[in-house]
Amino acid sequence: MLTVWGKRESFCDGVTRRGFLQVGAFGAGLTLAEMLRLRATAGGPRASTRTAIMIYLPGGPSHMDMYDLKPDAPKEFRGEFKPIPTNVPGVQVCEHMPMQARMWDKLAAVRSIVTVEEHSDTMVMTGFPDRVNRTAGRPSIGSVVSKVRGTGHAGVPPFVSLRNMTRGTEPGYLGIAHRPFTPSGPGAQNLRMARDVSLDRLEDRKGLLHAFDSVRREADASGTMTGMDSFATQALELVVSGKVRHALDLSKEESRSRARYKGVEQFLTARRLVEAGVGCVTLAYGGWDTHGQNFTTLKRQLPMLDRGIANMIQDLYDRGLGDEVVTVVWGEFGRTPKINRGAGRDHWPSVMSALVAGGGLRMGQMVGASTSRGERPKDSPYVPSNVLSTVYRVLGIDAAQTFPNGSGRPMYILDDRAPVKELL
Repeated sequence: MLTVWGKRESFCDGVTRRGFLQVGAFGAGLTLAEMLRLRATAGGPRASTRTAIMIYLPGGPSHMDMYDLKPDAPKEFRGEFKPIPTNVPGVQVCEHMPMQARMWDKLAAVRSIVTVEEHSDTMVMTGFPDRVNRTAGRPSIGSVVSKVRGTGHAGVPPFVSLRNMTRGTEPGYLGIAHRPFTPSGPGAQNLRMARDVSLDRLEDRKGLLHAFDSVRREADASGTMTGMDSFATQALELVVSGKVRHALDLSKEESRSRARYKGVEQFLTARRLVEAGVGCVTLAYGGWDTHGQNFTTLKRQLPMLDRGIANMIQDLYDRGLGDEVVTVVWGEFGRTPKINRGAGRDHWPSVMSALVAGGGLRMGQMVGASTSRGERPKDSPYVPSNVLSTVYRVLGIDAAQTFPNGSGRPMYILDDRAPVKELL
């Protein structure tokens, strides 16, 4: 059994998010082989081969200090940072993101997203707020990819989370077979054969497992165990093939490349995972709940985020994957346009920004605008599900597709399925 524990994330509301995943029991008594069997029996049409990287900035990053600066607003609104030009005429970003500025022709930002005030990734990963998901159990985008595409390449899971398990990464009513593989804790090193197990011995174990599963299959009148041995083989392939293990092992990357990602290694791992064939990768970076000392925190974090994003996107283009991987970078809400007494910004769901890259979408632009003080959308208002609908379209998944919930009622993947038209 492989038990993987995620790290803690704490926000201003005192809520601690900690997740876990058991590979071998997968948190609910399912073996890895059974999980693979459930995935394959899910059926449904196969989607395109494009993949997604979903980057969550926990705590709510300040839209006013990243992609939506207001240099002409009063000082108590505009803050300390200055805008700089990008390589696209007329487009500016924060001075602490120079690497993105130099490659804006490969990036775009949506600056007119209205969301909800919740310290949770649920809204941006499922399209539904946390208060709804507590009972509705809407699936995360990675779980939908898993459901539609099945097991994908041999030995490669369709959904990998490089962060802890949260409600936003859960499969909801799609079932635990579509939870993400989570290699971010102690125990991940066990994704290899034991030292005393040779390939010959592994074949013997596969034969024994085949015989055992055959007995179980014959004893199961419902027929649900039919073909269990083939899925056991797939489970073993996940360990033996080494594709995911190789992608997670950054020592396999050239030293010069590793140096470029120092301090933001998750971005490198995400790139390596999509190269290995993973359909959806999600990660989290930093803490953005800046009620106090907003500018001190962002002076430290923005250059690191800038380097992670820029290196990953450029590497994808250099490898011919610029249009094959869609990346979204966002948090749960924006922050108050007016600076508070503690030199911070508070929660602001009335408008926020999201960075988008790749996927064959129209890059080199700013979509939408907020008012002169960054308080609300001035034009092109969108909600998170519109961004997710755009990503689903890139992935070849129809957001109007339905799956039965726990009560058997057919549920659309998204209710608000209009895409961000400016990106198409």
